[in-house]
Amino acid sequence: MKYHEMTKNYFFREFECGLSVEETSKLCFKSVRTVKEWDKGKEIPKECKRLMRNHTRLELSHEQEWQGFRMYMNKLELPTGQLVSPQQILAGIGLLEINSELEIKTSTKLVKLARAISNLK
Repeated sequence: MKYHEMTKNYFFREFECGLSVEETSKLCFKSVRTVKEWDKGKEIPKECKRLMRNHTRLELSHEQEWQGFRMYMNKLELPTGQLVSPQQILAGIGLLEINSELEIKTSTKLVKLARAISNLK
């Protein structure tokens, strides 16, 4: 496809999601012809866009509490922009499970700070 023929849909499929026409057609249970029509500008159904995002981990879930979270280079990117590894997540959960006095005080303080920050918006 020539540069002047690139549509938003083509850019989304090819560069944002990194999917070929064939991969997209299999993922969305559509024909190759349908995907090529999307590339020319025909609207992509919402459920297909969501499948494409989920497949490439640009979107973890459509639920509100997961907004801002995404996978980036084998790490979970938090809404703050911080990248965390699976080991960091497990260590954090382990510390919370211990339920020692220090962890309870720390997590209480963190929740208060998080609430205050969210109220700044």
